[in-house]
Amino acid sequence: MTTDLTDSVAHLTPGRWATANRLLVRKALAEFSHERLLAPTPLGDGRFTVRSDDASTEYRFTARLFALDHWQIDAETITRHRHGSELPLDTLEFFIELRHTLGISAEVLPVYLEEISSTLAGTAYKLTKEPATSGQLVAAGFQAIETGMTEGHPCFVANNGRIGFGVDEYRAYAPEAASEIRLVWLAAHRDRATFTSGAGLDYEALVKDELSEATRERFDGALRGLGLDPADYYLLPVHPWQWWNKLAVSFAGELAARHLVVLGEGEDGYLAQQSIRTFFNADHPEKHYVKTALSVLNMGFMRGLSAAYMEATPAINDWLAGLIERDGLLRGVGFSIIRERAAIGYHHRSYEAATVKGSPYRKMLAALWRESPVPGLRPGERVATMASLLHTDHEGGSVAGALIAESGLDPQVWLRSYLDAYLVPVLHSFYAYDLVYMPHGENVILVVEDGIVTRTIFKDIAEEIAVMDPDAVLPPQVERIRVEVPEDMKLLSVLTDVFDCFFRFLGAGLATEGVLDEDTFWRTVAACVRDYQESVPYLADKFRQYDLFEPEFALSCLNRLQLRDNQQMVDLNDPAGALQLVGRLKNPIAGF
Repeated sequence: MTTDLTDSVAHLTPGRWATANRLLVRKALAEFSHERLLAPTPLGDGRFTVRSDDASTEYRFTARLFALDHWQIDAETITRHRHGSELPLDTLEFFIELRHTLGISAEVLPVYLEEISSTLAGTAYKLTKEPATSGQLVAAGFQAIETGMTEGHPCFVANNGRIGFGVDEYRAYAPEAASEIRLVWLAAHRDRATFTSGAGLDYEALVKDELSEATRERFDGALRGLGLDPADYYLLPVHPWQWWNKLAVSFAGELAARHLVVLGEGEDGYLAQQSIRTFFNADHPEKHYVKTALSVLNMGFMRGLSAAYMEATPAINDWLAGLIERDGLLRGVGFSIIRERAAIGYHHRSYEAATVKGSPYRKMLAALWRESPVPGLRPGERVATMASLLHTDHEGGSVAGALIAESGLDPQVWLRSYLDAYLVPVLHSFYAYDLVYMPHGENVILVVEDGIVTRTIFKDIAEEIAVMDPDAVLPPQVERIRVEVPEDMKLLSVLTDVFDCFFRFLGAGLATEGVLDEDTFWRTVAACVRDYQESVPYLADKFRQYDLFEPEFALSCLNRLQLRDNQQMVDLNDPAGALQLVGRLKNPIAGF
């Protein structure tokens, strides 16, 4: 922990704070205009203005409009005016000035402002790091890219809320801080914990692979020292924050009764991933990722892990891995997942008796082990989070642009290779199996060779996939992933999640950078879709039923969800029921 009080906030300087505010006001203007919460008035010559609720404050800026109502706003051009004077940009004041226009309730506003403050502080911290060009980042390796991301989710404005982290905890646990941590290990009595694992793996084999003999003996010795039998317990890894801030207090009775026993830290060093509660083993990259429960509010959810949900996790992953293995097209494009191989959840009987399904009190103590992509890499292959494609450095260069340059390919040829690796598996899963993922940047790992994306690996499977076919035959333990979605909303899983929430940014970014014009970008996407459809003629009826070339589609608004309820943005049992649909977007591939 930082002992110097001034050092703990050294990143909060007037200059960095002003830069952070300018960047976040830019994003707020852009994304709220995209979601039609704001309607900028044109002033001519690419200039626009937005007025506050009472019309006394005015924001002026320069912007280019791209496909899918994407506002590419030049941050340096934003100015704020009131009664004839220019005022500094202040994101918190922006939200107060526009609270009614944005529809933020009195209950949500202060918590949302706290998330905005945390997001700004995170940006200020990132600005202290030695700036690396996108080219340097691309060359730096898997975890350097993971911790080098500066933006977070491209759509959400308050995307680094992390309410619960103190400033020292931020420096210890935030992905961008890149501080190695050691996991805390508990022993959980077997009559209150559930362990499940995938085919070919059992508890003993997992623990033997993950913990050294010396560590296992140390943990067993701690239990025997209390007169307890190690055979009565499962070992359970815990986020250090969760131990110090939640479990040691909220689970005090369980610890006193020895239903839970704290054993100490493990010996391996781990790095937090973009998803904040998942850890990569930095000492042994071939070992599993560990995903932990974390009772921190971030981007519309408390980031816990449900003990009940964990039970079916390995079976769901095995089912999907089998489906991919049996499908020649998915195998042919090199598509794969990294499976969540084992999971453990602890049942606190009192909290479970007092709450309903989905309560954060049921998500305080669980963990899962996910495969690492590293052992599956062939010589010459390297990996990067897909989120990095949207990363732009201090000189305006993107990671996508850097990869295109490294490949030496024509940008359109590079793009097509990426689309074949990423978009084709998404399309085929949807059309052949009514199966959808949450295929955003942080959930996809790109496999890159000489700058070219050759295949993709999807992750975060059990919590994010869904089967939308009411008649699909699913094994009983996999039944949880079946969801009811209205027919007219099924295709939004591609049009919103892929086109609007990722390609919208990638296409506009490459065009702004002068790497690839927008028309060519979307024409290439359309060609990829068409070629895929022609390769599987037996699905022709499905292509007509769910027409990816329809002229327009519903605009699904993510920030509206968070502005409405930033504690529980979506009911995970009814994801479609929570969507905020506002108007229509022109489909950028319809013309092709």
